[in-house]
Amino acid sequence: MSFSIHVNDRPFDAEPRPGQCLRTYLRDRGWFGVKKGCDAGDCGACTVHVDGEPVHSCLYPARRAEGRSVTTVEGLAEPGGELHPVQQQFLDAQGFQCGFCTAGFLMTTAKLTEDQLADLPRALKGNLCRCTGYRAIEDAVRGVRHVEAPGPGRSVGRSPGAPAGPQVVTGTARYTFDVEIEGLLHMKLLRSPLAHARIVSLDTSAALRVPGVHAVLTHHDAPERLFSTARHEHPTEDPDDTRVLDDVVRFAGQRVAAVVADSEAAAEEGCRRIVVEYEELPHVLDPEEAMRPGAPVLHAKGPESRIARPENNVAGEVHGETGSVAEGLARADVVYEGTFRTQRVQHASLETHGAVASFEPDGQGAERIVVRSSTQVPFLTRRALCALYDLPPEGVRVVAGRVGGGFGGKQEMLVEDIVVLAVMRLRRPVKLEFTRAEQFFGATTRHPFTIGVTAGATRDGTLTALQLRVVANTGAYGNHGPAVMFHSVGESMAVYRAPHKKVDAYSVYTNCVPAGAFRGYGLGQVTFAVESVMDELARRLDIDPLVFRERNIIGPGEPMVSPGGEEEDLHIASYGLDQCLQVVRDALAEDRSAAEAPAGWLVGQGSAMSMIATGPPGGHFADAAVTLLADGTYDIAVGTAEFGNGTTTVHQQITAGALGTTVDRITVRQSDTDVVGHDTGAFGSAGTVVAGKAVLRAANGLAERLLTFAAEHARTPRSLCRLRADAVECDGRTVPLKELHEAARRADVSLTADGHWGGSPRSVAFNAQWFRVAVDPGTGEIRILRSVHSADAGKVMNPLQCRGQVEGGVAQALGATLFEQVLVDDRGKVVTPAFRRYRLPAYADVPRTEVHFMQTSDAIGPLGAKSMSESPFNPVAPALANALRDATGVRFTELPLLRDAVWLALTEHRAAGAAPGTPSGPRPPREGAR
Repeated sequence: MSFSIHVNDRPFDAEPRPGQCLRTYLRDRGWFGVKKGCDAGDCGACTVHVDGEPVHSCLYPARRAEGRSVTTVEGLAEPGGELHPVQQQFLDAQGFQCGFCTAGFLMTTAKLTEDQLADLPRALKGNLCRCTGYRAIEDAVRGVRHVEAPGPGRSVGRSPGAPAGPQVVTGTARYTFDVEIEGLLHMKLLRSPLAHARIVSLDTSAALRVPGVHAVLTHHDAPERLFSTARHEHPTEDPDDTRVLDDVVRFAGQRVAAVVADSEAAAEEGCRRIVVEYEELPHVLDPEEAMRPGAPVLHAKGPESRIARPENNVAGEVHGETGSVAEGLARADVVYEGTFRTQRVQHASLETHGAVASFEPDGQGAERIVVRSSTQVPFLTRRALCALYDLPPEGVRVVAGRVGGGFGGKQEMLVEDIVVLAVMRLRRPVKLEFTRAEQFFGATTRHPFTIGVTAGATRDGTLTALQLRVVANTGAYGNHGPAVMFHSVGESMAVYRAPHKKVDAYSVYTNCVPAGAFRGYGLGQVTFAVESVMDELARRLDIDPLVFRERNIIGPGEPMVSPGGEEEDLHIASYGLDQCLQVVRDALAEDRSAAEAPAGWLVGQGSAMSMIATGPPGGHFADAAVTLLADGTYDIAVGTAEFGNGTTTVHQQITAGALGTTVDRITVRQSDTDVVGHDTGAFGSAGTVVAGKAVLRAANGLAERLLTFAAEHARTPRSLCRLRADAVECDGRTVPLKELHEAARRADVSLTADGHWGGSPRSVAFNAQWFRVAVDPGTGEIRILRSVHSADAGKVMNPLQCRGQVEGGVAQALGATLFEQVLVDDRGKVVTPAFRRYRLPAYADVPRTEVHFMQTSDAIGPLGAKSMSESPFNPVAPALANALRDATGVRFTELPLLRDAVWLALTEHRAAGAAPGTPSGPRPPREGAR
């Protein structure tokens, strides 16, 4: 049967495979701009044009495209290579962060009619973005330009575009799987249907008879060594409780076996033919039940695994008290006691987890394993692989291309270990790419928390006591569990000045999908509870909640006290919290958005604040090198990964400032263990404040070397030499950088400088969020009338990108606050394994947030900068809950704030005799409280 198709004006006649979709057909032909985000028509990342009409190619049968003309993002440009107007608009507005969704948005936008442009919520409903918060995308669609072209040495504090921007908008940016590898084999995983079971037997014979299957790997093939999938600079932060493949499964979705075959279809068929006999074991899903005597024990392991109390399923715990909480509560005039709950949330990065590994020549006459991975931590992944398989560091190279979103979820080793095991067995290239469903039941989630809070204050608004009991459900494995639990009760308590504080916190194993690192790292969950309680205390004392906070927050130079333990290297190196709260006060004073509420709706406003350390404790290391190249341009080598966090742009800006040049004269090599000595990774908001400081030191070191050598070369006093964009001015003589490089080569002088930073001491960043909301008492619908966010980011290195980080953080937090929820049934199975069952914020769901940056300069961060990737997330949920309380009189203590939950609470409130909007009456004072 003949087949013909034109793709980007090129003819192809290769027959599609039976049932093949157009997305995979195009990618098989090398059109990698067509992305896989869901394979269900939910996200739009695969959008292409068929005869000029946008379609989701993951749903479009390749056979149906016969005789048609298909255009991908690579073919969108005008003849001659000039960018399509829409591509230029996305470049000018920086309408992307990680860029994985961008091709889909471009292809949709390019075909919008005038009527569709007038109704963007409907026009863009088929495309999802997890990074931007959509404001930047809207500006791109509208043709708003934000990118600047600052002059030599003046880029810090300005908004040049991301260096990979042209590649992102043309579809030529290369993500993990955008490679062609000869002889590539495909891996699929057989996963457990049971929440807790022992594998009695595995029969793989039928699987091995499937044509194209090369190997089936089981726990018999895996090393006995225990490790943690979590990646930290210090591996002892996490319990070693995981095997590559185990003979005990502890959650529904845990991998049982891996099949490697010539095609994904053959590997999937092989998985279906494996016969597994299980001995089902009792399971426990609730962490409180898991801690009780008699509960099933998930990890009966010894002290070498560093599990706090394995017999009680406690992975980690922290207990502490400063002062006497009992005394503080006795002194209080008002005491509030409540329990708050937060749910599982999926990271939902549009690029799923995956890796490709192979043996490749090492350049020294031998071979080594090269792993191409969608990871935030290439260096830590290499370290873990070497430890797991007894390989030398030089025997493994890990490369992260451009990463399609992370949000903490890719601070794990979830795929690389099993892929490398297969490569070592078969000595063939092997690929494993998670499906969207696997992201939900085989990756990690945000930790569900239960937070009991007791707090007291006197009539004048002075906080007397703050007590927390925190239970975090870490799921079946303890990756990040103890660390998230510890961090959650740190800055959330330390930001308030109270003489008496107490905490009891537990990270508990259950037979649920494992939790892991997620934006905010536990602070968002506990901040929801603490900030809700502060608002409630203020209202019950009849004090303005802003005034109440201002009376109790720590000030510049004050100690940050958390009963969970002191962090000696943490300092308030710049203070902008007072400015953040003033922004909220100003917004409230001039706000007129209440007039936009529909008739009969309840209207309220609320705010919350948060503090976060600008980097993880215990050291976060980064090496960098800056080099003058032969053509007179510069090269930065730095280990941290780029996944929409904007660090690549910031590193260019820092270097341009130090070397008196422009960002277009600087290239960046990154995310590659061959590039520099070491980098802990892109997590903990460390890309600017840690890797950026290493880059600054390297750039300053090179500037000094260039000026010293130029002075010698030109026989001019060093004091009379100045760096220019492409030369050094030496007392009136212009020495081009090309000439300087050649002279240094002849003199055997290195024009490279190294920089290092260890991540300590650390500063803190502050954020505040304010909402005006309207609530329909008849349906429970919440409508955000206005959103204002104030951020203390120190010296803002790139206002456009930093604003995007804030907007994206607010949007992601709104999803977690209003509707996102990973649901697990009573058998431990995830029942929301697709975007259509798990609602992500779309364009129509996200209000435009007004972002304000405070005027501060940090004494620790590079050039005065502080981190701003995680922190905007944390105050959003309590601010919205506080606004909802103001509107309805009901204190909501559980997330998400689903419409039916709001309606039910309002109905019960009315049934109790309260008028809509009337505050719920205060609880009776605790015994002993005045």
